[in-house]
Amino acid sequence: MKMKLTPSSGNVFQDLGFPPEEAEHLKIRSDLMIDLCKVIKAKGLKQAEAARLFGVTQPRISDLFKGKIHLFSIDTLIDMLSHAGVHVRIVVSSQKRKQKVA
Repeated sequence: MKMKLTPSSGNVFQDLGFPPEEAEHLKIRSDLMIDLCKVIKAKGLKQAEAARLFGVTQPRISDLFKGKIHLFSIDTLIDMLSHAGVHVRIVVSSQKRKQKVA
């Protein structure tokens, strides 16, 4: 049986059918959440310790590790990273669109 592979757009949320604007927001939030989890693991912090470092409650850290993306805004995630001494830089680039040939 031959499998059909579809190349990724680079944004799993767009590939799943979310509208482009929403997909971009979800990707940014998920990237920030991943970065927060990496900071916690790299520092060897327990959830309560991470909560104190990030200026949030322990249940918020639990939600972070459970991937509850709908509970976090981009602003909140950046604030949490800042509390941990992590510098966040945003890079804006134009999206290259493929031109259709008739």
